[in-house]
Amino acid sequence: MSTQNSSAVTINLARKGDSLWAEAFRRLIRNRAAVMGMAIIFMLIVLAVGAPFIAPRSFSDQTLLDVNKVPTWVPTIFTSMKPYARYSADYPIGADYVGRDIFSRIVFGSRISLTVAIIGPLVSLLIGVIFGSVSGYLGGRVDNIMMRIVDILYAFPQILFIILLMAFFRSTFAKPEPGTFSYAISQLDAALGGVLFIYVGIGLTAWETMARLSRGQVLSVREKEYVEAARTIGAKDMSIMFRHIMPNIIGPLIVAESLSIPGYISLEAFLSFIGLGVNPPTPSWGSMIADGSQVIRTYPNQAIFPALALAITMFAFNFLGDGLRDALDPRLKGTS
Repeated sequence: MSTQNSSAVTINLARKGDSLWAEAFRRLIRNRAAVMGMAIIFMLIVLAVGAPFIAPRSFSDQTLLDVNKVPTWVPTIFTSMKPYARYSADYPIGADYVGRDIFSRIVFGSRISLTVAIIGPLVSLLIGVIFGSVSGYLGGRVDNIMMRIVDILYAFPQILFIILLMAFFRSTFAKPEPGTFSYAISQLDAALGGVLFIYVGIGLTAWETMARLSRGQVLSVREKEYVEAARTIGAKDMSIMFRHIMPNIIGPLIVAESLSIPGYISLEAFLSFIGLGVNPPTPSWGSMIADGSQVIRTYPNQAIFPALALAITMFAFNFLGDGLRDALDPRLKGTS
């Protein structure tokens, strides 16, 4: 009995010594939906990184003799294709309207969506947290001016604002003179496949909500006892912010940003769908859905498979975001 009691005490002491992040991680891995989301995201990362080795062909290779060809199993699912289907076993899920391998383009298209899923939150956290934290900590007139700036930016509808930005950037940098700054920017955008201005558009609009959340979190903790104690011993404002305030507010901010990642992915897909996204032939799931929608009655595989890839990715990030919310703040479990 004494041995069992001592071992139980040891286990309890070990658990009491665990950090809040360790407890949150344990709650996260017990969430099956979150674990499934992480597994899907990991597979997508492997696809994106290993795209040149996983994809059977390059995303830009065209074989005009194989236009709209499909493997034999596709018409068994989309039976309306059977009367006019042209078969080829060379394409796992078919070829598009110019003879490009749809599967290869989906694999390479994962790079665009995952990059946006990384760039969007990083920009939002970097700018929004700094802006909102400074506003909330300083308070007074500085807080009032900084929040009015955010309110002005909020006055513009986000999607319309980004569409106008994309149209402006594309027209401004369309035919720049060699040797100019505009030419260098256009070359960089071309090298990135046309996603540079998407990053700029998301970066200019993604941080406002995070700034407001950060300000609210800082206002809720800046008068706490541990912050007041740090002030009384002579800690500087920078030290108080990064050593005492930031560790106590970063959890809810990460949760909020993780839940917004599907919005960034869908925004990029929407911009590509309407022709303001990536430059052809760079593949994006949004542009592939747009191309496939033109022939969705006759060749539904060209639109449905990219749409499935987009939907699965957004579901995975949603599952992970919900799991992070439940893990980092169990009081919010089951709430929306």
